[in-house]
Amino acid sequence: MIEKTKNILVMSIKKIKVLVGSVLGVVLLLFVVLVVHIATAKPVVYDNATLQISRIDFEEAIDSAKAKEIHRNLKSIPGVKNDRINMEKGVVVYFHDNKITNSKRVYEQLMAKGNYNAKPFIISNELAQKKVCPVMAEDSFSFKFSRGIQRLFN
Repeated sequence: MIEKTKNILVMSIKKIKVLVGSVLGVVLLLFVVLVVHIATAKPVVYDNATLQISRIDFEEAIDSAKAKEIHRNLKSIPGVKNDRINMEKGVVVYFHDNKITNSKRVYEQLMAKGNYNAKPFIISNELAQKKVCPVMAEDSFSFKFSRGIQRLFN
């Protein structure tokens, strides 16, 4: 009886070791894949270096009909390539070719095409001086880890 219990305990310990080893193996494999991905990822190169992103903040509610109108009016402005409208926040983000137009002209033309209560978003000097994405914290672990891996392989 004691021998049988001892055998069951030994088999249970072996199963736990296999399970722990498997989990650690999968974690190690995923970590290696992450490191290789960060090391081999190259920055995206755009063929159009004159593409710029701008934003307009609407102080009024944007429903689906108004969003379609804004989209239509933006697309009719020369140089505007693409737009995204966040109806909940009242924000319109659009891409434009700065060889053809600038954000001030796009804003003025949009306001002339419709009666909107909006203002252009102007970035602060502090935010403009940042060398990384304003959303990413430079003191975060993910930023430091990614930067360390890139420095190691590049």
